[in-house]
This record gives sequence, C-alpha cells and structure tokens, in this order.
Amino acid sequence: MSDQNEPARPRVGVVGLGAMGLGMARSLRAAGYDVGVHDLRPETAADFAREGGTAFGTCGELAAAVDVLVGVVVNAAQVETVLFGAEGAADRLRPGAVFVMCSTVDPGWSAALEGRLAERGVLYLDAPISGGAARAAAGELTMMTSGSTEAYSLADPLLEAMSGTVYRLGERAGLGSKVKIVNQLLAGVHIAAAAEAMALGIKAGVPAEALYEVITHSAGNSWMFENRMAHVLDGDYTPLSAVDIFVKDLGLVLDTARPERFPLPLAATAHQMFLQASASGLGAEDDSAVIKIFPGVDLPKPVEA
Repeated sequence: MSDQNEPARPRVGVVGLGAMGLGMARSLRAAGYDVGVHDLRPETAADFAREGGTAFGTCGELAAAVDVLVGVVVNAAQVETVLFGAEGAADRLRPGAVFVMCSTVDPGWSAALEGRLAERGVLYLDAPISGGAARAAAGELTMMTSGSTEAYSLADPLLEAMSGTVYRLGERAGLGSKVKIVNQLLAGVHIAAAAEAMALGIKAGVPAEALYEVITHSAGNSWMFENRMAHVLDGDYTPLSAVDIFVKDLGLVLDTARPERFPLPLAATAHQMFLQASASGLGAEDDSAVIKIFPGVDLPKPVEA
C-alpha cells in the first residue's frame, strides 16, 4: 500500500508524438506516470490512448489537466503555436506548472520564452534532446537542460524517466539550447562528411558494404557514419531525421555565430550541402539522402521484400 504522506506524482502531458515524442511518452508511461497527449494527427494520439494514456483534442485542454507539459515539436514556430496559438497551452497551464521545451531553437528565443511564461506564473525548462527514436523509446535520451531550481524540482523525475543522462547546465534558459546548437553543428558536419566519404569510395569502385565494414572499424569512423551510412547501404531513406531538419538546424548554428562574427566554414559548407539536397526535392527524405547530391554515384538499391 502506498504511503498516504507520499506527495502525489505530477500529472504530465506530451505535445508532439513524432519519432521522439512518442517514445518519450511511452517511457513516461513505463515509469508509472499518467500521461496525456496531443498531436496534430488525432489517430496517433488515439493509438497512444489505447495503450493506456489519455488523448486530448487541443493543447489548451491538455495543459489544463497537467502539472508538467513537455513540448516535442520541430521548431520555434511550432512551439509558439503550442503555447500561444488558438487554443494554446500558455494561458491554460496553472501557476507553478512547468513547460519543458525539447525542440532545437535559437538560444536567444528560448531565453526570452522563459520571461514570457513567467509573466503567466509558468515555469520553464530549456531542454533540447539528442539520441534518436530508438533511445527515446528506451528512455535513454540525452537532455541538455537549463532553468530555475523551482522548475527542476517539479520536472526532475520526469526528465529522469525520459533520458539516460540529464545535463543541468545553468539556472537560466538558453544554455541548454546553446549546447544543442554546438551538438547540431557536429551532427550536421559529420553526416555531410560521412556522405562525401561514402560517395567518393563508391565512385572509386569500392563496394559499399566493404567500405562500410572497414571504416566502421577504423579511426575515420563516427557515430553518424555508422548510423546514417547503414541507411545508404539499405537504400532506405525513410526519414527519422529529415534533410530539412538539418537545413533548419545548421541555419540556426550559423545564425548563432553571425552576431559574434565567428567563422564556421565547415558548418556553412554542410549547410549548403543540405540546402542543395532539399532544393533537389530530397527535403523530406532521411538526412542521409544528402549523399544523393554527388553526381555519377551508383548508390545501393533498396532490398526487395
């Protein structure tokens, strides 16, 4: 029997049931939380409700029912809609509730959001994530967080349920997003470099499978080469993270550096590669599809079932 003096567990909601958000919501359920959800695709929220969660028709309805609201949407514009759009969450969250923002956004925008929510009595955690869909489903994400002690005191157990590692980077919003920007610089450059290397090897006549085997056991390997070039070997460009995500994220990287007059030659080149892929009609494909910008490369074909 539970201790009657034990504090009640916070009620939690998740907005955005994409590749990351669905895994995070399931991890919270697995940790024993009652989880409410909202997604623009009602059928996705309904599927989660059949697993034991609760589906809400609007962000505002979900916000009114929870103590901690986790936003797992694509960009700042979508966060604005979640919070301040028609039937948004900001005016429905109770005073003292916490909004946990997991998107990759401009750090200055994130810092300003803390103040906008504070005017409504709502606490805020800047908490971008990394790790991919598999780690989200396993509750093993990396979270790069910053915010007030009060926000952490309510949200901490939920962060732990969704992640393998929670980095607490400071007491003000923006620091979490700054670290995520640096991470995305590396991630985007690594994918672009991996695609360039694989394309060169294939063009030079090296069998793709042999090249992958050697590189993944050599000093030139990276996590992104090993993960993304496996997609190329399979000829499968079903997006987990799309080309257009890195058009956005590397754009944010360059925007962050520009006021500092800080040069980012590798990030700028990688950004142009993803822009070229997007302009060629590949924006919705997996980010490994950036390899398709190289001419005359006979890429592996999908394995037929």
